[in-house]
Amino acid sequence: MTEHVVEAHHDDHDSPENIKKEIKVYLWVFAGLAFLTGVTVWLCYGLDMEVHKAILIALAVATVKGFLVAGFFMHLLTERRLIYGILAITVFFFAVLMWGPAHDIYDKFGK
Repeated sequence: MTEHVVEAHHDDHDSPENIKKEIKVYLWVFAGLAFLTGVTVWLCYGLDMEVHKAILIALAVATVKGFLVAGFFMHLLTERRLIYGILAITVFFFAVLMWGPAHDIYDKFGK
């Protein structure tokens, strides 16, 4: 009778201590996202400021929230350079697509 040997694959990534640490990070990120959502609502209803200033502040808060989601939940902070390259190309093409309408408006109205 032959014995089948199964090798256990235990690296640091699957250790209970590392999993607890990751859960703690996710909970802190969730708390940060909840807090920033509250800040956004407060900015919308709690402050009397000009609309363009409120929009700029809300966009800044949304940028921080997007960084938290992309960095931690999508694991972009720990991924390899290929992911960053793809992200950079995406940002470049997004900027080109946003530049087109703005440039067209400038050509039409000279503003």
